[in-house]
Amino acid sequence: MPADRFSTATRLKALGEQAAARVYRARPPRRNRLTGRAALLALVMCSLVVALAYPIRQYVSQRSDIADQRRKAQDAGAALERLRERKARWRDPEFVRQQARRHLHYVMPGETGYLVQDGSGTGSAPKGPQAAQPPWYDNLWDAVDSADKR
Repeated sequence: MPADRFSTATRLKALGEQAAARVYRARPPRRNRLTGRAALLALVMCSLVVALAYPIRQYVSQRSDIADQRRKAQDAGAALERLRERKARWRDPEFVRQQARRHLHYVMPGETGYLVQDGSGTGSAPKGPQAAQPPWYDNLWDAVDSADKR
């Protein structure tokens, strides 16, 4: 038989183990709040959030770009429709006559055209010596000549 079987240290150790077993049986086992699985799950979730943040931002940005392009396409379609209507109006000879009379001051044969001035214009062109101004390059050359004379 071993000599330390009945030693005091061996007996105290055995008593301590028995006491510890009774204490741990009396209360439920205490679990650690952060287990290895929970830590791994938290790490995986964080990495997924980081990995998906940029693609989600790109997705949202592209969706707004698509909405802008659709709005521009609708505006272009509306402008195209207006231009088609305008082209159809210009095919009507009566509309062409009306526009020629209004903007070009055309008159039909046998009619007399009048221009009524209501005084809202800028006035008539100057007459006399002030009417003919020299071209810009003459003014420039005169300025260069006068600078050389000084």
